Amino acid sequence: MQRFHSNGKLLLTGEYTVLDGGFGLAIPTSYGQALYVHRTEEKGLQWKSFNADSSLWFEGSFKINEAGITSEKKDDTSVTLCEILHQAMKLNPEFLDEESGFLVETSLSFPRDWGLGTSSTLINNIAQWAKVDAFTLLERSFGGSGYDIAAAQNDGPILFSNKGKKPQIRPIILPWEFTDRLFFIFLNKKQDSKEGISRYKDVARHKETALAKIDLITEQITAIHDLEVFRNLMEQHETIISSLLQLPKIKDELFPDYHGLVKSLGAWGGDFILVSGRKDDMEYFKNKGYTTIIPFAEMLK
Repeated sequence: MQRFHSNGKLLLTGEYTVLDGGFGLAIPTSYGQALYVHRTEEKGLQWKSFNADSSLWFEGSFKINEAGITSEKKDDTSVTLCEILHQAMKLNPEFLDEESGFLVETSLSFPRDWGLGTSSTLINNIAQWAKVDAFTLLERSFGGSGYDIAAAQNDGPILFSNKGKKPQIRPIILPWEFTDRLFFIFLNKKQDSKEGISRYKDVARHKETALAKIDLITEQITAIHDLEVFRNLMEQHETIISSLLQLPKIKDELFPDYHGLVKSLGAWGGDFILVSGRKDDMEYFKNKGYTTIIPFAEMLK
């Protein structure tokens, strides 16, 4: 048996601008996804995907032939999986062949609707198994900036940019002395990142100016020690992205009377937000029905 593992991800700064070569501050999460590969005598590929609670959420059978890989089922998951595996085979012709027989099992350690990288961890795991470049595999399948692949491969915070021919990945140590005052809160719904990207491309104006401002904030925020400075910079960040997307800030929309920082992460409108405050302050969010609250130290790998 072979085992592969990839970290989940959260993008703290640079959401959307990272698509155009801007820098983003990303963290790998303590949650991730594992992929187990068992050889079988039966030809073809049997696939099982398990949720964090060990329940089965997908099962499929795939045939391997000269043309690639096919599935009798035509649901979205089967079609997507076929495409990823087909692209991996094109990148490494020795990856799978007609004589191959495998049982593959994937296991998440977080709920799929959390938006921590069900797809990116899968792509990085398949890339490891196929011995191909994960960034290239992402580009040929889902697309995106690639920050999530970088987070999948690194065990600490990183600065990421896809400007240039190769992704720029700089591991960093955050000097923040206030992480006990930072919490991640799930908004009880998963946001479609493709929908958010489409909106950004359609409505965003003055991207270059915004990108330069976000890059500066990202650089500054990695070198500070004070929570109030952090909060001020993150609120500036929210204002810039709000203007860029022509969308209201999540704080104005849902938590206007909260005294601390409330910042969107990744695709605006769902998944997790980052908030500042004391542990007691989290009762405010619980009373509003947002009960999945994870301290920064627990989320960061």
